[in-house]
Amino acid sequence: MNVTLLDAMNSIAHGAGERALERFLASGFRRIEPGVLHPAAIFLELSGEEIRGRLFQTVSPTTGEELCLRPEYTIPVCRAYLASDKAGAVAEYAYLGPVFRAQGEEGGERAQTGLESFGRKDAEAADAEIFSLAMEAAAAAGGRLSARVGDAALFDALLAALALPEIWRRRLRRGLAQGRDLDAILDARFRSPLAQAGVLAALESADHDGARALVEDLLAIAGIEPVGGRSASEIADRFLEQAALRSQDEIGGEKRRALEAYLAVSGDPDVAAAKLRELAKAAGLDLGAALDAFERRNGFIAARGVAIEETRFSAAFVRDFDYYTGFVFEAHDPSRPGAKPALAGGRYDGLARKLGARGDIPAVGAAITLDRLPMGAR
Repeated sequence: MNVTLLDAMNSIAHGAGERALERFLASGFRRIEPGVLHPAAIFLELSGEEIRGRLFQTVSPTTGEELCLRPEYTIPVCRAYLASDKAGAVAEYAYLGPVFRAQGEEGGERAQTGLESFGRKDAEAADAEIFSLAMEAAAAAGGRLSARVGDAALFDALLAALALPEIWRRRLRRGLAQGRDLDAILDARFRSPLAQAGVLAALESADHDGARALVEDLLAIAGIEPVGGRSASEIADRFLEQAALRSQDEIGGEKRRALEAYLAVSGDPDVAAAKLRELAKAAGLDLGAALDAFERRNGFIAARGVAIEETRFSAAFVRDFDYYTGFVFEAHDPSRPGAKPALAGGRYDGLARKLGARGDIPAVGAAITLDRLPMGAR
């Protein structure tokens, strides 16, 4: 791509970003511009497998700490919020600027605008406001998008009602975020290579600390270097998880059928809510509180003028960042089937605690990747 064309595209993206940002500021959000450099460990710990190997990293010449260019805005904005005098109170921010992440053919730097809301107790109303504002801003900046929504809290409620072990819950969440189907997730533990299966069998009977030390020693003796940003300790933890899964009972029978039925639900969110209530009743599962919250959110979204019937719900949709814990959403350019989302976001109440706060702080946000907006509307 020549420089002239690249400059023109950057100019278009910046103009689209300014139009979106104006919408956010007019709605009462305050502009924030967090720093570009952050500790790499924070993103490696919180952003899940998707981010590994895609960070632009460096080392502080004074402290030796591994740093990275921000790959997204949510964590940097949350860190700035926690460091401010607003920490724990209601505060709402908007941003516009570059993020840096290796993306193959898409390059490593791109412009994003978005908004983050902290401290609001009216969770479903806040979810609806962030979602609708982001969709409106995207339409003003580039064109209308096709949206898909999910609910991590509803899925967690199902897993709790089924009384699944925590290790299976983590594996199910991770597998869905990676786009794997239920059979692939549940049956993966039986597909370990023979050599690896021997190691896992040995680990099953060991205590956690001893088993972890053994795996770390084996990796060190073999001279295995960290892969994709994973440390030897993290690789050891993955082995231990696989060993623990081997010792767990298989998920089958009624529990598996309930998971299959739940994950098959998709379409109009209001229709989906009715189907999920029928499913819960038939399976004898208590999803009442989570379903009530889901339906309240649908009502708030509709009240803000979003055609809820044009928004597709997918029970199997889970965002690929580990810190999303509730309502999740993404939206695509409908003229580019299969393209990466131009807009994505959701609720992340637990992020503040993971960043050092004493407890959870209600939070929800959305980001628009400007060069993924519909080209024809710019």
